[in-house]
Order: sequence, then structure tokens, then C-alpha cells
Amino acid sequence: MLDDAENLPNEPAALKGLVASLASEVKSQAVLIEKLQHQLAGMRQHRFGSRSEALDQLALTLEDEEIAASAQEPASDDANADQSAAPKDKPKRKPLPGHLPRNETTLSPGDACGECGGALKTLGDDVTEELEYVPGRFVVNRIVRPRMACTCCETFHQAALPSRPIEHGRPGPGLLAHVLVNKYADHSPLYRQSQIFQREGIDLDRSTLADWVGKSTALLEPLADAVARHVLKGQALFADDTPVKMLTPGSGKTRTARLWAYVRDERPWAGEAHPAAWYQFSSDRKGVRPREHLADFTGFMHADGYAGFNDLYRTGKVTEVACMAHIRRKFVDIHKAQGSAIAEEAIKRIATLYGVEKEVRGQSPDQRVKIRQRQSKPIFDDLESWLHAQLTRISGKSPLAGAIRYALTRMKKLRPYLDHGFLELDNNTAERSMRPIALGRKNYLFMGSEAGGKSAAIAYTLIETAKLNGVDPQAWLTDTLACIADHKINRIDELLPWRYAQT
Repeated sequence: MLDDAENLPNEPAALKGLVASLASEVKSQAVLIEKLQHQLAGMRQHRFGSRSEALDQLALTLEDEEIAASAQEPASDDANADQSAAPKDKPKRKPLPGHLPRNETTLSPGDACGECGGALKTLGDDVTEELEYVPGRFVVNRIVRPRMACTCCETFHQAALPSRPIEHGRPGPGLLAHVLVNKYADHSPLYRQSQIFQREGIDLDRSTLADWVGKSTALLEPLADAVARHVLKGQALFADDTPVKMLTPGSGKTRTARLWAYVRDERPWAGEAHPAAWYQFSSDRKGVRPREHLADFTGFMHADGYAGFNDLYRTGKVTEVACMAHIRRKFVDIHKAQGSAIAEEAIKRIATLYGVEKEVRGQSPDQRVKIRQRQSKPIFDDLESWLHAQLTRISGKSPLAGAIRYALTRMKKLRPYLDHGFLELDNNTAERSMRPIALGRKNYLFMGSEAGGKSAAIAYTLIETAKLNGVDPQAWLTDTLACIADHKINRIDELLPWRYAQT
């Protein structure tokens, strides 16, 4: 039409209509061009861009698989086995750098023979070097054990090597704790830690660090089980889960697995129990998973509306408590998108409930119930009635109507908090426990296997529980790893982080 000026209309109205039509078409084409340009840029980056991210993913896959293999590897029972002996497929150890300071300890068998009482003579020394990490620097602990023999009966004597976290291994407990905290608290994958150590002149391969992590978490598993028992003794717990990617063996692809968190925190109602977070890993999100995790739990559970929890509620042992934060979030999203006055009013009414919670925080359960019955219950009841009324005035197919129906359904499950002072208005305690996972998966991208996921759950359990109790996880894990190998399993509770804080 534009190529033939003679065909253009002469009437002003027709010309205006043609211009408007062309303007609309041009605008539509401009949007389409911008969209296609964006897609083309993405395809070019994928086709010709850097492959460093793919290489990082490969390193992370190997890292997690090595952790899993190490955790499952049985420990040697021969305490006097040749330390230089190693499987043929493992690299030979390099000597520890000479520039590192040495702390020398001599373990003597004594001066007299335990068999005949004769004097001992020195035949030589056995020296074991252990790489240790003191916050801010590396040191080498030299453990010297003189080999001695009796001058009378020639009986051989030598002090036993003290127990260490990894039998015949080089790392000290402080170094193991440093690696664990770096990976699971500070979200630094092992290949990055290896690069950092290299800059300090320490040659520690990623596979070596993975072996240490796997063996450390296997050693610490009884302590994570003790945290679980503590969590399940509570009257109420907070539950949540989050997706993590897990590599499917043999396919090179990932599928969605889950990390579950169960938290006991009685601080809001001045409870005496120490706070703790227990994590579990599963390869799927089936309802049987939480049912297995909470088989020994009886009480109230703060959670979202996940249908997989329903079988747990049907047992009669667990009572559901819904989350006001989830209800509020839907109204916030609608208000941001549409500027809805109804959504804004709902948010304000919910804010008054949180105002009461701020007042009762730290008070006894009985006092909290009295205040809630006097102040929160009228607000709660009025909110329900008001939401029912709004639902009749708006389109039933609108997002706002969906948010109101969700709120009314969940508020029925939230009413127990009004009658029990040890319950909370929301499940934010569990959601906070998921933040380290969310930060971590941006760095490690996916789990390499189920065993690797289990190791991560153990590490998260111990580190996050220490943080909840105001305990430095690295200092606590250093002391714990130094003694747990010799600690009696029936006294494992003595190593829990709040016991460390007390001593």
C-alpha cells in the first residue's frame, strides 16, 4: 500500500485510521524484534560463550561423588598399618611444605621397661606430621614417638599414636572443621578451596578434600542423630523443604531432590530447650519421606500447605498449624502487581496480628494465650468475616479471589496458635533454616548422589544448630572432631553444641 502513493486514501479520517494501524504494527514489530534480539544473544552465548561454568559443574559433580564414596568407605581397623600404604589408584602423598611452622610433641613410653623394670634405650623415632589449620594460618603438628628398647630384656616400647579424626590421615581436626564450614556455611565448593590453599603454598587436591569431607560427616553422623532426637522431643516443630538438583547416574542430567528441615525453637515462649535444626535429604518429595522422618514425633507442626503432609496429619499424632506468612505473601504479590485496595487492607489487618506477636515474644505460654485471646482473636475472627464478604464482591476467577480462598482455607488450620502459647503465627523459623541451602545451591549447583546429599544434611544439621545456639561452628567442630573418635556413643549428647558453650 505504501509503495503506491496513488492508492492512498484522500479522506483525513481514513488517513488517520491508516496511520494508527501502521503505528500499532510498528510498535508490535519493535517488541518482537527486541524479543528476538534477546533470544539471539542468549543463543550466541550458549553456542560461543565461555565454557567455564560447564567445567565448574563437572568439578562439582566429581566433588560430590568423591564425598559420597569416602563416606561409605570402611575405616581401617589396623592402627599400626603402614601409613605409606595406599590403593594403587590414589596419588602418592607429597611432603608437607617446609615453610610452615612446626609444633612438635614428643610421646615417650617412659624410662623403665613395663616387663622387667629395666632402663630403656632409644633406637630411633617415628615422626607423624599432621597438617592443621589455626584460624588465619596453617601449621604442622609433628608428633614424635621414640622407639625404645629395654637394656635388660630387649622388650620394644613405643607410645601409641593418639586417635585422630581420619585414621592414618594428615588433616588435623581444625583443618577438617575449616573445610566443612567453608563448604556448608560459607558456600565455597571444594575446588575453590583447593585453589585458595594453593595460593598459600598448600597442595591439597579437590579429591583429597572430598575424601576428608566424606569421612568427617560419617564420623559426625551419630552427633547429627542426637540433634534429631532432641528436635523430635519438642511439643512443636517447624517443617519446610526446598528443592535441590541431584545428578542422575549415567545420564549426565539432573532431577529434583529435596532437603527437609525440622526445627525446634522454644525461645519465643521462654522455653528451656535449646534450639536445634535437623536436616534430611531425599531423592523425591513423596509424602512418605516426612512420614518416615517424623515417625517418632507427636505434637504440633508448623508447615505450609504441602499435600504430602496430609498422611502424617491423618495418623492423629501430628496436628497441623498453618502459616500466616504464606497467606500474607499472596496479598503482597497482588498488591504489587495490581495496586488492589482489598489486598492492601488485608495486609494491614494481618500486620495488627503481628503487632500482638511482637508484644508477647519471650513471655510464658500462659501469658501469651491470655493476650492472644484478648487481642488477637477478635482481629483474627474479623479478618475471616471480612474476607468472606470481599469474596462476594469480586470476580471468582481473579487472582485476588484465589488469594482470599487460600487465606480462608489456611486460617482454619492456623487457629490452634490462639489456644496454645507454645505455637507461633507463622512458619518463618523453618523458612529461615532454608536460607543456607538457597545460598549454597547457587554455588554447588547440584548434588552428585544420594550419599552426597546425606553428607550435606549431616553438615547442615551440625553447623546450623551451632549457629542457632550462638556457638562458633568452626571452634566447636574442631574440638568435637578431636575427641569424637574416642567418645562413648552412649554419651554422645555431651558433645552437642550447647554443652560446648557451657564448658
